[in-house]
Amino acid sequence: MSFELGSGAQAETADDRRVKDVIVLGSGPAGFSAALYAARADRAPLVLTGQELGGQAGLTHTIENYPGFPGGVGGAELGQLFQKQAERFGARVELDSATAIDLSQWPFHVKTYSAEYATRTLIIATGANPRKLNVPGEQELTGRGVSYCATCDGWFFKGKEVVVVGGGDSALEEGLFLTRYASHVTIVHRREELRAGRILRQRAERNEKISFRLNTVVQAIRGETAVTSVVLRHVASGAIKEKPMQGVFIFIGHDPNTEFLRGQVDLDAKGYVVADARMRTSVPGVFVAGEAADSVFRQVATSVGMGVAAAMTAETWLAEREAELAEAGA
Repeated sequence: MSFELGSGAQAETADDRRVKDVIVLGSGPAGFSAALYAARADRAPLVLTGQELGGQAGLTHTIENYPGFPGGVGGAELGQLFQKQAERFGARVELDSATAIDLSQWPFHVKTYSAEYATRTLIIATGANPRKLNVPGEQELTGRGVSYCATCDGWFFKGKEVVVVGGGDSALEEGLFLTRYASHVTIVHRREELRAGRILRQRAERNEKISFRLNTVVQAIRGETAVTSVVLRHVASGAIKEKPMQGVFIFIGHDPNTEFLRGQVDLDAKGYVVADARMRTSVPGVFVAGEAADSVFRQVATSVGMGVAAAMTAETWLAEREAELAEAGA
């Protein structure tokens, strides 16, 4: 097939011109797991890393709930191990991001900042980002007391006071989970009433280690090398109070990195890619793994499993398509 580079792209190599069997979008646990399995199937997958090598997991200071690392492992270190293993079996990793894809023709076309590619299968592992408060101190103290995952980081807050920001089911579920470790959990919600379901609200209200500050927002997070306090503002009165605190857990939702797919594959109302149990999307030959399709678990281990499933299903699809093409040409 002929495949022309767009204007401004770097000169393509012979490898760029060749149609890929598998392109993986994303370099988190799902992406590298998919790449590993595709590489071991001798498909020489191309991994386009996106803007964050290692995905969200790579930003986590220590991961203690991933099997095989009883002493815990740094998120960046785990990402490097994932990458090394995938590359060992033939995966090619490019520090680049997809800027546009075309799924209306097969092989599919993928355009990046530096090149254009064609691929017979595409595995979407672009992940999701937790919504931020965008207040002073949040970015600087992320990983130093500011967290977006209680399951990942709760253990580090044994005997400490923490704030949970949010009023939905996730916030209360994570707040209840944190009571296993924290000495006290303060749930801060900007509205007068929580949005969580009745049963969760009742459980939280009955828990002696949980208190609520409703109609309140976090205005700033303070600390030098770790969180030491939060600045709270009452929405109605405007009253401001600084409260000593050692941890801030933010659960105000996630946004899947899938907007570039809109109109090409089916997305649900929240923007997550719709897929079946074998990670197949609405477009034959396009598969998904990890938090781009997972609005529930959002764990390294579950993302790894989804990446494996996506690659195995992609391999089966490729083999069947190749058999069909061979038979048609016979």
